[in-house]
Amino acid sequence: MRILALDFGDVRIGVAISDEMGWTAQGVGFIKRASLEKDLKELERVIQPFGTVDEIVVGMPFNMDGSEGERVHKTRKFCDALSKRFNIPIIEVDERLSSMEAEKLMISSDVSRSKRKGKIDQLAASIILQTYLSTRMK
Repeated sequence: MRILALDFGDVRIGVAISDEMGWTAQGVGFIKRASLEKDLKELERVIQPFGTVDEIVVGMPFNMDGSEGERVHKTRKFCDALSKRFNIPIIEVDERLSSMEAEKLMISSDVSRSKRKGKIDQLAASIILQTYLSTRMK
């Protein structure tokens, strides 16, 4: 079972994918946002080499108190478009602190600020996916 994860942002979309068994997450890059249609086409291009995707996990940027803000509404609109385009189940995962965790990991690994910029979204998508995969195995 191949699972795709997305960290949807205003500037970039981080992308990660599971192994074929759905056990481990691997970051595969990021998409620089343009328009919804271009973003979806680019996403098709990125995942095409991996073959069939069975689920798409999308990080939901809830507020720290658990409430839904404008970013959650934007992300859900994107999820609706994903669902229509790919006809694959979309699973929402709470992504609070995933980008912060990704940045801390990169800082502790001594990755320069300039190299962190695009990689943070990819790593956040990997964290979101690995969290989801871990909860599925329980």
